[in-house]
Amino acid sequence: MAALTCHRIALAVAALTGLAATMMLSLPTTSAQESPRAGSETLDRKLWLAVALGRVEPWSGEIRIGSPAIGRVAEVLVKINDTVFAGEGLLRLEDDEVKTRHAKAELQYSLRKRARSKDAKGAERRRHEDAAYDAERSVIEARAVVDRAAAARRAGSGSEGDLQSARDRLARVQQQMEQRRRELVKFEADAPATVPTELEGQLAMARVDLRGAEAARDNLIVRAPLAGTVLQINIRAGELATPSAPQPLAVLGDVSKLRVRAELDERDYGQVKIGHKVVVRSAAFRGRDVAGTVSSVAPVIDAGRIGARGQRTLTDVNVAEVVIDLTERGPLAVGMKVDVYFAREGASQ
Repeated sequence: MAALTCHRIALAVAALTGLAATMMLSLPTTSAQESPRAGSETLDRKLWLAVALGRVEPWSGEIRIGSPAIGRVAEVLVKINDTVFAGEGLLRLEDDEVKTRHAKAELQYSLRKRARSKDAKGAERRRHEDAAYDAERSVIEARAVVDRAAAARRAGSGSEGDLQSARDRLARVQQQMEQRRRELVKFEADAPATVPTELEGQLAMARVDLRGAEAARDNLIVRAPLAGTVLQINIRAGELATPSAPQPLAVLGDVSKLRVRAELDERDYGQVKIGHKVVVRSAAFRGRDVAGTVSSVAPVIDAGRIGARGQRTLTDVNVAEVVIDLTERGPLAVGMKVDVYFAREGASQ
């Protein structure tokens, strides 16, 4: 009886052992060609020198735009995926105090200008000073016309031709302003030194105040610092914008071309150089490789930081930042995580 019981136990153990072996065989395995993460032991060293985790970004990098002033958002002038030109307004803020200050400064300037001495003495200097300042005012007015033309085009009530005409005029008056400024500098260098009258001094101070008021008013228009595509808008009309806000009002980028910012394990640091050929792969597009070339290798080793989108999560892996220029856009999207394979020199890709 005891022998029979031992026999049954042995059969049960054998069955369980066979089942475990079957389950182990059925578990999925990671292929070297399935984009292993950095440090994976499945990397095919015959083809690839190293692999690193990276993130896709615009050619220009992500341009994070904060608020230049405190103000409530009166209007969001663009939307995500809009293409904008350098200097185009993205958002319009409102601030009653800024408007009041500008109105007072403009009134003071007008009064001081009328009260200035009409004597012939100093007339040539006044002519150059007035011409330079009037040119500055013309630039401000021309920029406002461009803003209105851009808003009208987006609203469908204006045309691309109207906008281009406004931009051409702005370029012309900017050139004229620079010319007037050069003429004033030359006159002051050649003319004998003179002491301005009290009224001329008051007018000069009024100009300074008005310049400051105009700069504060212009800060209420949040502008694109470069031509690109709107990637994010993080505020809505009616909300308060502040320079100290933790997230940018908007994010722009030049997505005409893409690049990848990857984190190379420090153990592979000495093997990757500028000009190194790479292949970029994404889990979202299996079987679709995008070629690239290393354009820079950071001279600093630091903790890995590529985490979830919008976060900078420190890891216990020490890495060097490597930037890869892609030879084509491919199907990749900005912000996408990818694996970057660094080709072994002379290996077939």
